Amino acid sequence: MRLKGKVALLTAAAGAGIGQATAKIMAREGANVVVTDMHPERPLSVAEEIRKEYGVETLGFRLDVTKREEIGDIVDRVLDRFGRIDILFNNAGTNRPAQIKDITDEAWETVIGTCLTGTFYTCRAVLPHMMNQDFGRIVNVASTAAFQGLDHGHAHYAAAKAGVLAFTRCLAMEAAPRHITANTLAPSFIYNEFIPHLYPREEIDRMNRDIPYPRKGTPEDVANTALFLVSDEGEYITGQTLCVTGGSWMR
Repeated sequence: MRLKGKVALLTAAAGAGIGQATAKIMAREGANVVVTDMHPERPLSVAEEIRKEYGVETLGFRLDVTKREEIGDIVDRVLDRFGRIDILFNNAGTNRPAQIKDITDEAWETVIGTCLTGTFYTCRAVLPHMMNQDFGRIVNVASTAAFQGLDHGHAHYAAAKAGVLAFTRCLAMEAAPRHITANTLAPSFIYNEFIPHLYPREEIDRMNRDIPYPRKGTPEDVANTALFLVSDEGEYITGQTLCVTGGSWMR
């Protein structure tokens, strides 16, 4: 019950991967969770599942993080219900793999808008309330793609995630005097059942081969690292990037 009484707002938290795993682990530790996701129905069903399993208060909302008016509306609803937001977990992201010469304007704007601008919008909306309560924990999900030169069609994704790292460091500097921490998680390849819809099998096999640890990374591996950062044990860590990679990134 390390998060008992805390309120956690999570984006992209109703799918099969990191977001839902993190919402469940935070609920297990006593947090009241707000599940948001692009899907129109899943946030409600996942929130109800979490409420039944862990006995915490939950809310579920459809949210497109590229729409700042939607974010503002949901933040207002959360504050009306709970009166505070203690934890923000920004997991929303997308990719449209293509070589640079083939990236369309639409694909570039979608990837940058979801991964980077969406993170900015949610942080901007939540930060004043965390500052007023003199407490907050922000975790933004980046990727080891932010550090690497990649030749597999991820240039726009890598650029967005590198932007998340730089943005979060600046956020951490501004927010630290109000007992607010801001950190990034940089996973390497983390498997979930939706991955085959995004990447061809040969790309999935390649990413798995790059991991020296003898098993696939799971959403729970990332969720447990997030839990550490938002708990009391992680209080003195801010402006940092924790890599969850099974050894595929060691620099």
